[in-house]
Amino acid sequence: MDSLVELLQKKKFKNIIVMTGAGVSTSLGIPDFRSPDTGIYHNLGQFDLPNPEDMFDIDYFLYHPQPFYTLVKDLYPGKIQPSKTHYFIRLLADKGLLLRHYTQNIDTLERLAGIPDNLLVESHGSFHTAHCVGIRNKSGCHKEYPIESIKEKILAREVPYCKNCGGIIKPDVIFFGEELPQRFFDLYLEDFQKCDLLLVFGTSLKVQPFCNLIDFAKIDTPRCLINNRLAGVTGHPRKGFDFSGTFQKYRRDVFYKGNCDDGSAILAKCMGFEDELNELIASEAKNFKDSDNTKQ
Repeated sequence: MDSLVELLQKKKFKNIIVMTGAGVSTSLGIPDFRSPDTGIYHNLGQFDLPNPEDMFDIDYFLYHPQPFYTLVKDLYPGKIQPSKTHYFIRLLADKGLLLRHYTQNIDTLERLAGIPDNLLVESHGSFHTAHCVGIRNKSGCHKEYPIESIKEKILAREVPYCKNCGGIIKPDVIFFGEELPQRFFDLYLEDFQKCDLLLVFGTSLKVQPFCNLIDFAKIDTPRCLINNRLAGVTGHPRKGFDFSGTFQKYRRDVFYKGNCDDGSAILAKCMGFEDELNELIASEAKNFKDSDNTKQ
């Protein structure tokens, strides 16, 4: 960790990639998926699913959409100000240090924080739009719907149906069994070869292919995991993190155990813009409050 801090203080990194999971939003009250007692998957007992992940399986969804629409309200982007971690990433972008931000999250808080679209890869889709996907074994018409048009149904925990063909309307979040956005595949190989620092925040690194991205960084690229528990350790010499330095030529992996916002604050301090981060958060909080008051 000391060597990484020294490099950060010397401003050695110019092409930073950030990967994020649900842990960057839990400080806002948005649940993650796998935490005991509070995670999304823990709260699915009422549906007697074969596996908790079936809620996000496209084949299961086409026959049983209600579990998803019962819990999707908890994931729907609301009047929530982004977290300190979101704004830390925004500052990296503002300073020209962010090569790309790959997120698993579907809450669109990256957009709300002001991270430019061209630097953002929403690897698992988002709530930005929705489409008709059909129902059971019947194909849908693929009509696009603005997410606002089904917001009332989402908040009422009801299933929205297509006015054209009767198919289920699904937000454009990626389910198991669906392809990731083409943008993901178009960018990751070149991005990770350019990357000179990889920061991984708040993810269990269990879902492929997102979890495999860390393996595409060059062998001498520092990689830092900021998470409340260890993740991404496989014991394989060429895959996953190697925090002990057992397998890899370069001792380049660092683990900070704690919440993402605390980790972001430490990084910002090391990089010399802790005050800027706090000022940005305060400014955005005021804008957020003013905007909310205007809408009332």
